Amino acid sequence: MIAPKSNLLTSVATLFASSSTLICCAIPALLVALGAGATLSTFISIFPKIVWISEHKVEVFIFAGVMLSISGYMQWRGRFAPCPTDPVLRDACMRTLKASLIVYSLSLLLYLTGGWFAFVQPLFSS
Repeated sequence: MIAPKSNLLTSVATLFASSSTLICCAIPALLVALGAGATLSTFISIFPKIVWISEHKVEVFIFAGVMLSISGYMQWRGRFAPCPTDPVLRDACMRTLKASLIVYSLSLLLYLTGGWFAFVQPLFSS
């Protein structure tokens, strides 16, 4: 059985992977939509690697999607993982399982938001 701690670690790794989809696509689109092009220009001059991430957004989304799939599988497999009978350890186990699910859900939301701004929204703008 998969330990709850490994679920949490996988979910956190997935959160970082899916956050890159926001960096490449959603944040720049939001700044331009708000008329903050100068802010975006400053942001890119401070963090020039963001341009590289934007140029390789398909690869970024594939990597994040694979990470989300692995994490989702681990969440599904560990959803009924047994927790210890000791009350203190059981409570810690239950908190970890709940935190893992929350982090995974947030990762999925970030991925979908980034995907909207990267691939769907440009179709409506054309």
